[in-house]
Amino acid sequence: MFYYLCGKLTYLENAFAVIDVGGVGYKLTVSGTTYDAMPASRSVKDPPTVKLFTYMAVREDDIELFGFATETELSTFKLLITVSGVGPKAAMSILSFLTPEKFALAVCTDDKKTISKANGIGPKTAARIILELKDKLLKSQGGDLPTLPSSQGASVPPKNEKLSEAVDALMVLGYSRAEALAAIKDMDLSKMELEEIIRLSLKKLMKY
Repeated sequence: MFYYLCGKLTYLENAFAVIDVGGVGYKLTVSGTTYDAMPASRSVKDPPTVKLFTYMAVREDDIELFGFATETELSTFKLLITVSGVGPKAAMSILSFLTPEKFALAVCTDDKKTISKANGIGPKTAARIILELKDKLLKSQGGDLPTLPSSQGASVPPKNEKLSEAVDALMVLGYSRAEALAAIKDMDLSKMELEEIIRLSLKKLMKY
């Protein structure tokens, strides 16, 4: 029904925002990611204008409008609720803990541990999300791992044999796949031996 709403941000809490569009106040449930994207400076007399992409969930006893700062987050939300056992509440919990880019990376690297850190998401649900969405997300990336914007830690190196071996070695030592990739991401693997990659990655990881 609504693709997006553009209007004055008259109220904002962690869980929802109210946007005044032509004198009508629309209450939208928002994730932590969208909340963080809202204007930091807000004036009651002159509220900022914002644009939120929307999804309307219709249930027997309720209608709820969800708002997202970006189309990417909206698409991720829609993808999440296709997973069996994952409803809008669980999807919003994940998007409050992970940006769409970080979520895609966690899924594509089988990082069940990171996904299950979201409130109300257990290991079984995280495993099911990975099982049902990994192929879809990898296909959307042309078979490569998703990359993170520079503001979230630069891009992740493309797949190659040396990278795979280094990641496997770090996982044996107890680190998650996402942690290993984050430690390796800025290295020029073409000029380094495997042992050096692992040594420098461990040095980085021990500082975290």
